Amino acid sequence: MEDLAQRIDQLLIVLKDISEDLAEISKQLKSAGVPALAPAPAMPAAPIPQAPAARTRSIAEVRTIFPKELEDLLFFEESGEYIIVKPRRFLGSENFAKIASLVRSAGGEYIRAGKESHFRVLREIR
Repeated sequence: MEDLAQRIDQLLIVLKDISEDLAEISKQLKSAGVPALAPAPAMPAAPIPQAPAARTRSIAEVRTIFPKELEDLLFFEESGEYIIVKPRRFLGSENFAKIASLVRSAGGEYIRAGKESHFRVLREIR
């Protein structure tokens, strides 16, 4: 980290020197009466890419993110815009951490709600 910070500082010094040199050259050109350059012709606007249509995940698709031994510990249900993933029994810290990691990798989250705590994953993939 220290080495990276030093390299960034060196680059900032070089950029500052370049900026000062360019400002000096600009002043000299203006004082010598050199006409300003004509602005570059406008580039035709590139078409704005359309966002791909959102796709909806199924419970079966969400199940595939879990290895079989973890999937068997879980109950899946659709609820509005989410697929809810609930444990069938106590998971233990190791299984909970694995499941939480897999849910996060799918863009989901853990919802703390006492006995109603659960994981949820958005059905819509953007």
